[in-house]
Amino acid sequence: MQLSRDELRTAFKRMCLIRQFEDAVHDEFSAGNIPGFVHLYAGEEASAVGICSHLDDRDAIASTHRGHGHCIAKGCDPKGMMLEIFGKKDGLCGGKGGSMHIADLSKGMMGANGIVGGGPPLICGAALTAKYRDTGGVAVAFVGDGASNQGTTFESYNLAKVWDLPVVFVVEDNRYAESTASDWSVGGSQVGRANGFGMPGVEVDGHDFFAVWDAARQAVERARDGSGPSLLHVKLYRYYGHFEGDASTYKAPGEVEQVKQRLDALDMFKQRVVETSLLDSEELKSIEQEAEKFIADCVAAASTADAPARDDLMTDVYVDYKF
Repeated sequence: MQLSRDELRTAFKRMCLIRQFEDAVHDEFSAGNIPGFVHLYAGEEASAVGICSHLDDRDAIASTHRGHGHCIAKGCDPKGMMLEIFGKKDGLCGGKGGSMHIADLSKGMMGANGIVGGGPPLICGAALTAKYRDTGGVAVAFVGDGASNQGTTFESYNLAKVWDLPVVFVVEDNRYAESTASDWSVGGSQVGRANGFGMPGVEVDGHDFFAVWDAARQAVERARDGSGPSLLHVKLYRYYGHFEGDASTYKAPGEVEQVKQRLDALDMFKQRVVETSLLDSEELKSIEQEAEKFIADCVAAASTADAPARDDLMTDVYVDYKF
């Protein structure tokens, strides 16, 4: 199955927005302009966009602490996201959640999650709702390689299979569970684990948008037609440290640059579509420039936007704080 030119433009635009967004957040955090903590997704764009290309607003995703890419791929507003990360009043969550808690339920984005392995149980609930209400919705849980060892994840595999839920589990193996090489900590492919729970699993090159897109198409179709859960083991690489400020001393000298030169998701996408005459290089360049300008505008707006007032901060809380 081949994507249309419009679908290719949309996919490339979203990958560019993710890259520009993450690079901008890196710069602003380094300059001391962003409060809180951030974990960046740059280098992993093909995974989020390749998978979310098959989803719509009836579908739900649960993210990780590295959630900006998933948000943009699912259709969340980058300006609202940037405002949120800057802690501003008009952010997606009113400036209260910051990077690790961005959510937009109107887009089926159930939220980034600071709890490792926290997303799969939530997504099983979303999948059960979709099945009970017969909406045709699919639920996707993104987890990292570190979360693949969590009991919450294994219990979710079991629950999804027993209840035959419309779920796709996506293990984004970016080579390091924080600072520990995933080859050591995870011990091989996730496919065998999926098979152990009676689910099909597929390992896919996460730098190759088209490989991810095709594997995700099959997994989402399987879930949507009632055939049950499955798993994608997406092997990729993150360009920045585990968190902003991480010196990444656990990586070999020059490791990041070597990966960028050989396996950059955006470069691979451009090469593929130009070689096959699906899109031309000038059009791709224009999309990149538009994304760069748009994200720069988002940063400028967030830098000068209003912070939440006291009354704003007292909404959406479970306790009536007295001062």
